[in-house]
Amino acid sequence: MRNAQSLAKIQRALIIDLDVHQGNGTAVLTRDDPSIYTFDMYAARNYPAIKESVDLAVPLPDGADDATYLAALAEHLPRAITAARADAVVYLAGADPFVEDRLGYLNVSKAGLLQRDEIVLNACRLARLPVTVSMAGGYAEKVDDIVDFHFSTVMSAALVALDFCRSCEA
Repeated sequence: MRNAQSLAKIQRALIIDLDVHQGNGTAVLTRDDPSIYTFDMYAARNYPAIKESVDLAVPLPDGADDATYLAALAEHLPRAITAARADAVVYLAGADPFVEDRLGYLNVSKAGLLQRDEIVLNACRLARLPVTVSMAGGYAEKVDDIVDFHFSTVMSAALVALDFCRSCEA
């Protein structure tokens, strides 16, 4: 992101952090940089105990299920995209909001995480924002579940990119 800025490829960036933990490291690194807007949706009671300040924080209650999680995303993501006035997006696609995650505190299903990715990626496509995806989190008992989430995220991104390319040809 900063490299793209230094090369004058982008001026402003949006970080969409959907890892279950508050993105305190990202918050600290971007705290004094108005060219980087951070939208962070996380389990309120989760690590860290003392939260860092971000542009748009959406703390979720313990046990938030698909409906609660996706409604919060649908409400706040458009606000973040508008407020950021970004040229590009970094999407942190956490696998740890999953209901069977040992450290997550949320109850989002596999289908809910897939829907989350589709919402984020399609919103970025509609806003004509290029997206880089970073896998994040994932502490489920079954490692295959974590792999499935990350694979689904990559496939969703590929399908959205393919759809975007096809629309450019038309």
